[in-house]
Amino acid sequence: RDLSVATVALRQRVTPRYVHMLFENEGTTFSQFVLAARLAYARRMLLEPRHAHQSISAIAYASGFGDLSHFNHAFRRLYGATPSE
Repeated sequence: RDLSVATVALRQRVTPRYVHMLFENEGTTFSQFVLAARLAYARRMLLEPRHAHQSISAIAYASGFGDLSHFNHAFRRLYGATPSE
């Protein structure tokens, strides 16, 4: 859950600015990358039958989202459908 530029930079022994520059070179930001990765993880869980018993909110929280409204909005924006669809 605590996935920040500072945490990643510290673990990789580089500066936060260097992490930002790596993502800038790829045409994205650290935050956009993390959001996309969390949404992709949540989507995989929603599509897998073994997670069918879990609620959407449980999957959102397991994917690193702390706010269900933010999750729903971001999911719909990226995939063009709500998580329940």
